[in-house]
Amino acid sequence: MANREGLRRSGMREVAQVAGVSVSTVANVLSRPSIVAPPTRRRVEQAMVAVGYVPHGPARQLRGLPSPIVGSVTLDLANPFYAELNRGIEDALSEAGCLVLACSTDLQSAKERQLLALLQEQAVRGIIISPIDPDPTALLQVSRRGTPVILIDHPRRQLDLCAVAVDDVVGGELAAEHLLSLGHRRIAFLAGAIDPGPVARRREGARRVLAAAGVDPADALVDIRMSDHPRSSVSVAAQAVEQILATRPALTAIICLNDTAALGVLEGLHTAGVRVPDDISVVGYDDLHFAARLSPALTTVHQPKRRLGRAAAELLLDEEHPDHTHREVHFRPTLRVRASTAPPPRRR
Repeated sequence: MANREGLRRSGMREVAQVAGVSVSTVANVLSRPSIVAPPTRRRVEQAMVAVGYVPHGPARQLRGLPSPIVGSVTLDLANPFYAELNRGIEDALSEAGCLVLACSTDLQSAKERQLLALLQEQAVRGIIISPIDPDPTALLQVSRRGTPVILIDHPRRQLDLCAVAVDDVVGGELAAEHLLSLGHRRIAFLAGAIDPGPVARRREGARRVLAAAGVDPADALVDIRMSDHPRSSVSVAAQAVEQILATRPALTAIICLNDTAALGVLEGLHTAGVRVPDDISVVGYDDLHFAARLSPALTTVHQPKRRLGRAAAELLLDEEHPDHTHREVHFRPTLRVRASTAPPPRRR
């Protein structure tokens, strides 16, 4: 094959000749490097450099080789949670010779459907997705057409798909149990303008704990909605502080939908002259890298973000095995208690 300058593109046969291996071994190095012995793989890779070989995507697919591209579709790549999750995906897939194409749905069902269509047109090897659309029909159709789909940060719920999920209900329970144990009975639940599944499940967990403790969730857990898209959740969370402080009877604690929102809440409370945790307690969610470095250090619910991504990638690669069965990999969150929570002022 010739390039634009009329020079011939080196092919797999040239690589195989230089490396002293079969063409099928070269193909395995390109598509399934883990099954090739490391010395042989290195010899093939050196031969590729020597002959100037560059894999040609369409040609690979015409030969029946799987695409090296995997689509990762999450709610918002600006959110550090999804950045860390994608690192876990990339860590696992790069070891298998794959490239991750990361996309954001921006919490829009229409954009999610558009991305699914575009990724299918590119004949990607598979799609790892944190869905916003509660209707799984489109995802099931993608899978039935031959493109593997892995749900991430989302329970399987008997769908004919693999899934990786953290128990968000338990996460909400952990946050509420901690605040209840400190004596809080008026708690804000800070959510976004749109409720993705994980946040709704955390609220459900918090309500369960309150009800089990004999506390009326309708009175004890007050929904506060941020007024804008979570992409700017630091600033809009800071703006929501005014609503939180104006609520009566007074709220003594805040459970935030994520650590990024909690950062905005801490900024808003500081600007308003409200002390944390002396005047009000704050709980985050995700345990992002900055949570322990805030002042005060943030009490938060920890999620194993990179492990989530790696597990999803491993499920996707396993889809290629003929004996693969759909299953869910399940993680349990943990509470990291730090300095942003304390008993409410009336108990002091």
